[in-house]
Amino acid sequence: MNILVIGGAGYIGSHVVRECLDCGHDVEVFDNLSSGLEQNLFDGARFTKGDILDHDALVSVMRKGFDGLVHLAALKAAGESMRHPEKYSVNNLTGTINILNAACAIGLPRLVFSSSAAVYGTPRYLPIDERHPTNPENYYGFTKLEIERMLDWYARLKGLRFASLRYFNAAGYDVKGRLTGLERTPTNLLPIVMEVAVGKRPTLEIFGDDYDTRDGTCVRDYVHVNDLAVAHVQALEYVVRTDDNLTVNLGSEAGVTVQEMVDAARRITGHPIPTRVTTRRPGDPACLVASTALAKRHLGWEAAHSDVGELLESTWRAYLRNAS
Repeated sequence: MNILVIGGAGYIGSHVVRECLDCGHDVEVFDNLSSGLEQNLFDGARFTKGDILDHDALVSVMRKGFDGLVHLAALKAAGESMRHPEKYSVNNLTGTINILNAACAIGLPRLVFSSSAAVYGTPRYLPIDERHPTNPENYYGFTKLEIERMLDWYARLKGLRFASLRYFNAAGYDVKGRLTGLERTPTNLLPIVMEVAVGKRPTLEIFGDDYDTRDGTCVRDYVHVNDLAVAHVQALEYVVRTDDNLTVNLGSEAGVTVQEMVDAARRITGHPIPTRVTTRRPGDPACLVASTALAKRHLGWEAAHSDVGELLESTWRAYLRNAS
């Protein structure tokens, strides 16, 4: 297939591009490099610098002819989205409308969307499956859910076929060490832990240790970015093969507490990783764990690299490469 990866220079996007290339597909990356990195562009993939707010640029690149596209160009920091909803409205919602309208104008009817478990909000039951009610508790999650609703309408009205992939906590780095660029302003736990380990930050903040969990810290479901990348390729192949739409969770189906992750990181890095407990963040549920039965059934997908050891070891190797 010939695949357009929008946001393909970013953290997850670059891993998706690598997996597409490994599977023998032709790839073009479309990215404005606001958070993506040139060093995460591969020689085997073409590159167009452009912004999803530029409708004409999207139309221009899509005219090259693609079998499908992957959309990974949304802003993703939940806390920032609560402070600056207007920024997330423009980029995530307006940008996606531009992508959908350009794709329909060109006749590019297949899309894989990078969604999020943030669409669920506080879980009513665990593990969370795709039938769970959607009630996002931050504006980032709201934009992801609205995009899913747009996809459904475009499917009904314009014949779009899509797969929406609801990630839980993406983590890790390419297990073969082929990606070297680190996120510029990470907001997730593992990269922040590593920044403390290499001395870039003095301490790690733990947001609350009084949750109803086994050690008082939040439980999260971490899924390796290589596993996510495989799912994107499988999802696009599914949409092409079945001419049907699909919404699935992607997670490890295992819950790890923040404290357990920090303790494991101390063992793997050999660094003390000082921590400081602060107040809870609004909208942080005590526990999030996925059911991925639907992804297994429809895609044949399973998390192969998402154990705590491989998550941390692959991330630590990436940080050591950059430190040296």
